[in-house]
Amino acid sequence: MVQFTDDQRLIGSAVAGDRTAVDTLLRRHYDRIWGLCRRLAGNDADAQDATQEALIAIARGLHRFDGRATFTTWSYRVATNACLDELRRRARRPIPSATDELVLVDPTPLPDQITERLDIDAALAQVPEEFRVAVILRDLCDIEYADIGEVLNLPPGTVRSRIARGRAHLARHLGNPQPSTDRPTP
Repeated sequence: MVQFTDDQRLIGSAVAGDRTAVDTLLRRHYDRIWGLCRRLAGNDADAQDATQEALIAIARGLHRFDGRATFTTWSYRVATNACLDELRRRARRPIPSATDELVLVDPTPLPDQITERLDIDAALAQVPEEFRVAVILRDLCDIEYADIGEVLNLPPGTVRSRIARGRAHLARHLGNPQPSTDRPTP
């Protein structure tokens, strides 16, 4: 792919100190990193924080990129770690109480496309993290199983298992129960 060759050129220039190359590389991959963080975090605010942390970590860590994986795979690993760190920080934040200030919501119905996205996000939030990450990397980011294994530092069999389990959880939360494996009695 031409982009990977171009990424390699940009990485070489960035490591040599070319700030324009760093900026170009990060802008090129921003949408994918944001999309991954958005799905993992489940909301825009945490996704934005995680994306920013991921971009900083990528820029600072370019000299450690060894080229064994594609830059995209490596950047997904960095972004996944940044997002998981953000989720851990979020878990330590205080939860607003009932006495906190209420926010009024506009009762105007949402378009179907937005409602569908909210349904998927809500269902993804119910999937255990270890499965959710694998499903998002495969089904939403279209990463190959071997690359997901590299991103998550897992063997391929574990990746496949987590994806299957994550999809089953997701299907249940979306109202699509998995078919029963019970056989009807004759």
